[in-house]
Amino acid sequence: MDAWWDDVFAAYALNIDDLWRRTICTAPSFPAGDHIRRKHRQRETNVTNEAKATKRGAPKEKFNFFQDQRVRSVLYQLLTAGIIGWMVWYLASNTAHNLSARGMNTGFGFWNVSAGFDTDFKLIDYTPGIGTYGRIFAIGVLNTLLVSFLAIIVSTILGFFIGVMRLSSNWLVAKVALAYVEIFRNVPLLIQIIFWYMGVFSVLPVVRNSLDLSFGSGWMTLNNRGLYISTPLPGDLFWLTPAALVLAIIGAVLFRRHARKVQNETGRQINTLLPSLAAIILLPLAVFLATGTPLAWDMPKLSGFNFVGGTSLPPAFLALLISLSIYHAAHITEAVRAGILSVSKGQSEAALSIGLSPGRVMSMVVIPQAMPAIVPPLISNWMNVVKNSSLAIAIGYADIVSLFMQTALNQAGYAVEMVGMTMGFYMVVSLTISFFLNIYNKRVQLVER
Repeated sequence: MDAWWDDVFAAYALNIDDLWRRTICTAPSFPAGDHIRRKHRQRETNVTNEAKATKRGAPKEKFNFFQDQRVRSVLYQLLTAGIIGWMVWYLASNTAHNLSARGMNTGFGFWNVSAGFDTDFKLIDYTPGIGTYGRIFAIGVLNTLLVSFLAIIVSTILGFFIGVMRLSSNWLVAKVALAYVEIFRNVPLLIQIIFWYMGVFSVLPVVRNSLDLSFGSGWMTLNNRGLYISTPLPGDLFWLTPAALVLAIIGAVLFRRHARKVQNETGRQINTLLPSLAAIILLPLAVFLATGTPLAWDMPKLSGFNFVGGTSLPPAFLALLISLSIYHAAHITEAVRAGILSVSKGQSEAALSIGLSPGRVMSMVVIPQAMPAIVPPLISNWMNVVKNSSLAIAIGYADIVSLFMQTALNQAGYAVEMVGMTMGFYMVVSLTISFFLNIYNKRVQLVER
């Protein structure tokens, strides 16, 4: 407290000294001011000396190799990398030694070796004894991608539809949707696959008593050997019809964007469903008729003990497709229901209060806000569809596991390479699905203001 008062009186004396020298006094200095200045300089010198003494007297921090944070981080990373490298080296060397001891082949020399077996379902040309194991791998990949792609589409559409049904105000509709979810979600997928294959398609009528699903036209036939459908044979000018379809879809998208812009600016609603459907259907149809209907059909016909012509889908493919679709649709249903419930009821009430129909409220207000909660579990479901398709080995569908990792491996004997290629295929497909859906997920995320 005394030091503080000394500072106050010193500042006051300095101000008086300066004022005196500027107005009255012509002397070079003022004794009282000089005394106070010397006192302040002495105090500053003492503080500086004390700081230097404190700095010299402070103990130096000792360097500890194992306690330093930077050393520990680098050391732990090097140890982890070394352990992983040693494990990889041990696994590779031990595998190579065991393969050599058993006389098993290694490398990728099998790729261009001809395979001596055939498959009942393939999307590309293949001749036994001429086609290579590389082509067998391509057939297995295409078969897996085909059933997975179709199952993803069917399960997503069915899951969204039943997810909305779960929240219906109609008691019967909601309970039916609930029963579907509880039954198919809680029964193992493998059992469902076997049920559809053994309990449904295997007991269908024989070839001569086939079921005509096209009302007598012979365009689609079903029996215990599979589904037979007509194959389109496009003519020279048929490419104009798909081109017209693409243009109609682009026009429908642009028209929908225009309608949305008009609604945002003026509030006026424009019906886009009927005009879009009319353009998508009528424009390609008009082009198709104008070009002389350049499309023929290869119809399946009964010849001997089986059908010839057309396209045949084996029972294993149908059983796997139906099982994957209904099983994963049950999981997607719950994701959709949870996403819709995450949207506040006030959003729906506000949309209804401005005159929107319940259908438009669901499609324009609720679903867009629910998508950020729906997409993450949807990514997992889509990846699980691809991975669960490997269960086709239980019913003999020619996917990559059954065709390449089992049959081809038993003949060629390159176990490590073939298993590794199969694992790499599933990993690449899963990462691709995750990559594109994560991009979409970022686009649908709600932006907070």
